[in-house]
Amino acid sequence: MRPAVELRAVVLAGARPGETDPVARAAGVRFKCLAPVAGRAMVERVVEALAGLPALRHILLLADPAAGVARLPVVARELAAGRLALRAPEATPSTSVAAALGEAGDGPLLVATADHPLLDRPILEAFLGPALSSGAAVVVGLAPESAVRAAAPASRRTWWRFRDGRFSGANLFLLRGAEARPALAFWRRVEAERKRPWRIVRLLGVTDLLLYLAGRLTLAEAMARASRLLGCSVTAVSIPIGAAAIDVDRPDDLALVEAILACRAAGREA
Repeated sequence: MRPAVELRAVVLAGARPGETDPVARAAGVRFKCLAPVAGRAMVERVVEALAGLPALRHILLLADPAAGVARLPVVARELAAGRLALRAPEATPSTSVAAALGEAGDGPLLVATADHPLLDRPILEAFLGPALSSGAAVVVGLAPESAVRAAAPASRRTWWRFRDGRFSGANLFLLRGAEARPALAFWRRVEAERKRPWRIVRLLGVTDLLLYLAGRLTLAEAMARASRLLGCSVTAVSIPIGAAAIDVDRPDDLALVEAILACRAAGREA
């Protein structure tokens, strides 16, 4: 896959100020992005996957300076090659992404998170091919329940329920320049109301929320309503690889992703 556009990526590896992440605590590290999976920090695995994409021109890694991620071998290599820049995150995830989008100019920006150690080239290409060709301002990566269950039958995931199936988020997004800015503005409004969920419901729209909760919307219908709500075109890409939706949200996910990586190393599907 070699799209004609110049693709950039941002990796969100920050931590919420004043909070100790349970994954970091379980792993015995100060920052979640440093939690080791099969002997390597999660964030290093994500950077390595992105760096292996021929179409990707630049990676912006946003991490707390105290995390010392520049000392990780893959991060150090990409920094030395000039393919990666390392900075502290902004105050919130939305403002971090907005700043990265501004640097990307009119080109597309791939957004990934540091807690996705199973990310690899097949997952990235399965998402980026349809995402880049869609022309949408915002593209969301999802994995269908059947694929996730095949990869990890007992895994606990958050499911988005639609009339045509259930999907779990893949922590992958594609934003297309200035066209995506209305979505980021809406995201900032939602972040501002994080502790007032009733206001978030109002922002989302009661009718659309009730239709979703009742299971009346297909995935395509939900994306069409999201486009009207956000003021820009939004679509979803269904990634037929279960590992795409398996990130490390809880301490028990560490053992799960290590088991999947062990299967990969042994040449077995997972």
